[in-house]
Amino acid sequence: MPPQKVNKAEMKADIHPKNYRMVVFKDMSNDYSFITRSTVDTKETVKWEDGNEYPLFKLEISHKSHPFFTGTNMLIDTAGRIDKFNKRYAKKK
Repeated sequence: MPPQKVNKAEMKADIHPKNYRMVVFKDMSNDYSFITRSTVDTKETVKWEDGNEYPLFKLEISHKSHPFFTGTNMLIDTAGRIDKFNKRYAKKK
């Protein structure tokens, strides 16, 4: 079945955000920045590599600093925990 054509008159008006624009996101823990489209509200601006000024949104963590993505997760001693649990709750004969 071919897709149906939609008349522009039938589409809902004013349902999309007005402030959908390019925004710079900056990871404050390591100064990593990236630019993407967003509707986030910001009061600060920053000059980007292309020479234009864009709204700036500061992040506490990004994929460049998150332990899961950087591989610096703490290893949990699950074997030790299991032994400790078994010792504590072992059935006494």
